Amino acid sequence: MAGSTVAAIDCGTNSIRLLVAQVDGGTKTDLLREMRVVRLGQGVDQSGTLAPEAVERTLEACREYGRVIEAMGVDVVSFAATSAVRDADNATEFSDKVAEILGVRPRVLSGQEEARASFEGATGDIAEALTAVIDLGGGSTEVVQGLGAPSFSHSFDLGSVRMTERFLFTDPPSVGEVTACMSHLDAVLAPVLGSLPASDEIVGVAGTITTIAAHSLALPSYDSELIHQARIHVDDVRAACGNLMQMPVADRRALPYMHPGRADVIAGGALILDRVLEHLPRNTDELVVSEQDILDGIAWAAAREIA
Repeated sequence: MAGSTVAAIDCGTNSIRLLVAQVDGGTKTDLLREMRVVRLGQGVDQSGTLAPEAVERTLEACREYGRVIEAMGVDVVSFAATSAVRDADNATEFSDKVAEILGVRPRVLSGQEEARASFEGATGDIAEALTAVIDLGGGSTEVVQGLGAPSFSHSFDLGSVRMTERFLFTDPPSVGEVTACMSHLDAVLAPVLGSLPASDEIVGVAGTITTIAAHSLALPSYDSELIHQARIHVDDVRAACGNLMQMPVADRRALPYMHPGRADVIAGGALILDRVLEHLPRNTDELVVSEQDILDGIAWAAAREIA
């Protein structure tokens, strides 16, 4: 097979994901996708430090991924770390340990770099239109807008884990907790998003949004083929967000498409998505859901490095 085999690793606040792909010119063929929920950002919003047990969970996933990468004969590995590592005082120590395992140091993406990588990964299947990409993670949410290339990007310190740890303490969240979280989200989002031109397409990426999509579609299991490129009415997406917020964690965990490591924080993510959709100007009533995201953007960037 021609081209280069690249391994892209996205180390986020809640999960660490691996993509091994063959890239040949402008064509990318996925060979393997893996995800582990390690909650690296556990407590970072309050402490500013990566917890030892969270680091060890993440390093164990890195060891597992390292064995896969070696077995698949990868040409280049690119490891990108985002919000949790960006915010942590002990990020250098964590990066040193990752380098010992994988032989490559993590690149800690700025919020702007994270946003642009998400845009590149998500818009490959979108026809030319002014597109806004929403990348909703555990520690941060990026909103990027552009026509073919980003013309606006902003990284908000708003993520499913961060909002849950800061505002949502009861199960399910109380009306007061939800109201306080919504007030904070509105205060942060409205001044930035309200001034944007209306988007012709809105694309949502990453696990929180794809899981909300699965809930809205009432899927019998998590099915990437049915989720990818699904077009869901914004009102239906927001209804799914509200329904998940009101569910106890045990009921969320019992949903056939819910990853158990996401069930306790998805209410925070649902609140974020609901408020972004409230404040983001749009010429469309649909949210396009994409399984391609920052991980794909990291893979494209890695391929360019060795081209």
